[in-house]
Amino acid sequence: MDLRQADYKQNHSTVQEFILVGYQVYPALLFTVFLATYTAILLGNGLIMVVTTLDPALHSPMYFFLRSLSGLEMCYISVTLPKMMANQVSGDHSISLPACASQMFFLLFLGGAECFLLGAMAYDRYLAICRPLHYMTIMSHRTCVGMVAGSFAISLPMQLVQIGIVFSLPFCGSNEIDHFFCESPPLLSLACADIYSSEVTLYTDSTIFLIIPFILILASYVQIAKAILRMPSATGRQKTFSTCSSHLTVVILFYGSAMIVYMRPKNPESVKVDKLLSLLYTIIIPLCNPLIYTLRNREVKTAFRRLLGRKRPLEVGTGMMG
Repeated sequence: MDLRQADYKQNHSTVQEFILVGYQVYPALLFTVFLATYTAILLGNGLIMVVTTLDPALHSPMYFFLRSLSGLEMCYISVTLPKMMANQVSGDHSISLPACASQMFFLLFLGGAECFLLGAMAYDRYLAICRPLHYMTIMSHRTCVGMVAGSFAISLPMQLVQIGIVFSLPFCGSNEIDHFFCESPPLLSLACADIYSSEVTLYTDSTIFLIIPFILILASYVQIAKAILRMPSATGRQKTFSTCSSHLTVVILFYGSAMIVYMRPKNPESVKVDKLLSLLYTIIIPLCNPLIYTLRNREVKTAFRRLLGRKRPLEVGTGMMG
């Protein structure tokens, strides 16, 4: 019998709430930073949704996926940041067991959907560059809606299973989660029972939602790279690569940080690193997405100017960045 099981037998009162340790210093400063970040994320991603909806030139599959990603990011950030701000204002860092389970579910559900949505965006770029003559036929509006809906449909049952497994474990003894929000790895470390099967489930889930889409994205970009290298013009190669560079940047940041947190072996030294990396894929990337997708995207910048009445609308394009 391991020590956690022995502890549990000695202490039958299971934990009913957790303490999110996070950073409990400079609460006023942290609240200001969190509020400014949350506002910027909502405004930035909200503007992308408005512009890609209102401008006919951006009614193409690529911008449909970008609009879906922006909406997802707004929901994703709303799962964690409001609670983090409330903690700083009240000084009360507690969270009930049901609230913790709900927060973790929506975080995993939306994060899993984003993994597959980024894969769908890579497939869209593959078709646009490698099979341009069939692009609009294959990527019909119905197909795009189905791919976005499928991303959420795949994520839902898998995350329900993971939540059920994690929160069926008994939690006793320490109730302090050394994190900003409820997430699987730090929660499992508090369970006073054998967590081997739960860890296997976590790694299986991570493999499905991180490794499989990432392999599909890599395969798409290998074909894209081959197509670009075959182009005779350096200008053409540069322009074509710019159509997917923003997406590639987001993929590297999102998958890189999430893989380190969920798939590397755990040890006491990894806790602080994981806590910082989790801020990257839950807060920093949603904050940077509007900048990444607009600063390198001539069509979106032009659409912003048209929205402000500085330019007359252009004809509907193919959704290529330039």
